[in-house]
Amino acid sequence: MSNKQETSSPALKRSWFQELKGEFSKITWPSKDSLKKRSVAVLIIAVLLGFLIAGIDWALQIGLSYIVG
Repeated sequence: MSNKQETSSPALKRSWFQELKGEFSKITWPSKDSLKKRSVAVLIIAVLLGFLIAGIDWALQIGLSYIVG
């Protein structure tokens, strides 16, 4: 029971929030230009991979239908 009392003390909560605030100050956010470029790159790669997977699926479907049917 003493652990519950220790972890819920106001001083420890304050210390935890101060550490959290300190960690947030270390974050470096990307610039808007960099964020746009990376977002476009992710979208392009996602679309290309979607087409690749769809193509492989289509080829397998044709191949299996030829073997089975």
